[in-house]
Amino acid sequence: MRVLITGSAGFIGNNLALRLLERGDEVIGVDGLDDYYDVTLKEARLARTLDYDGFTEVRTRIENREAIAEAFAKHKPQRVVNLAAQAGVRYSIENPAAYIDSNLVGFGNILEGCRHQGVEHLVYASSSSVYGSNTNMPFSVHDNVNHPVSLYAASKKANELMAHTYSHLYNVPTTGLRFFTVYGPWGRPDMALFLFTKKILAGEPIPVFNYGKHRRDFTYIDDIVEGVIRVLDKPAQPNPEWSGDNPDTASSRAPYRLYNIGNNQPVELMHYIHTLENCLGKKAEMDLLPLQPGDVPDTYADVTDLVNDMGYKPDTSVEQGVANFVAWYKDYFKV
Repeated sequence: MRVLITGSAGFIGNNLALRLLERGDEVIGVDGLDDYYDVTLKEARLARTLDYDGFTEVRTRIENREAIAEAFAKHKPQRVVNLAAQAGVRYSIENPAAYIDSNLVGFGNILEGCRHQGVEHLVYASSSSVYGSNTNMPFSVHDNVNHPVSLYAASKKANELMAHTYSHLYNVPTTGLRFFTVYGPWGRPDMALFLFTKKILAGEPIPVFNYGKHRRDFTYIDDIVEGVIRVLDKPAQPNPEWSGDNPDTASSRAPYRLYNIGNNQPVELMHYIHTLENCLGKKAEMDLLPLQPGDVPDTYADVTDLVNDMGYKPDTSVEQGVANFVAWYKDYFKV
């Protein structure tokens, strides 16, 4: 297949691009390499894919309407995976405009490209953050998610609504994937595992929010990528049993689907930290802090639909995943 991936220098996008290239697909990688975090890490990721003849780089941001339209018209992708976004819950409190530009305007440009080029399937990143104030666990794609607690979460919920509109009006098959706390080698420096590792090795205290009492459904990068590929290979179909009298939020009469991709095993933050300490062979000094605005206490993914429809369930343990990350970190930074 010819697959266009946005965010191809990003954590998930780059790992996905590698997997698709390795199986023989052609990949058009779209990324603006913005400086939200260390650009040299993005360039190092990108270098891994540039070795493949099947990879074509398009250096632009998705909010550039003309450039995105040109990329779609020139390369005519059969399928699209949109992973480019302004990420981060806390940053959305400081700089909301960045989320409007990338996550709303940019996603609109991707939808337009899919519409005008007859793309067979659009898969796009949503987020576990859409569950917001929900407390019923585990989080189900069939639950109401109308109470986000950050603009980042609201922008991801908006993406799901925008995608449904294009599925309904233009018959573009779309599937949204709600990712749950992705971690692993080549990860984002603004994520807890990366930050904690850097500070522990430097002998600096780590910020532990909610006094370490919250739980996260940490999901290993390889499990995420496998889930994305399974979904990409199976374009969304209309649900013939869908009813407007009792509307299912995860499907539609249109070719539209939503799935959670999570490990289905929430882990207490303190256990995550202790696992990291064991892998590093060094104790952490902790600065215990209250819950941050925009954060939620717990996440826990119900992956029943993913298992039933795709025959797949993430299963990498935190112990194995953190160990893999630490090995990569020490090699990459020559620790």
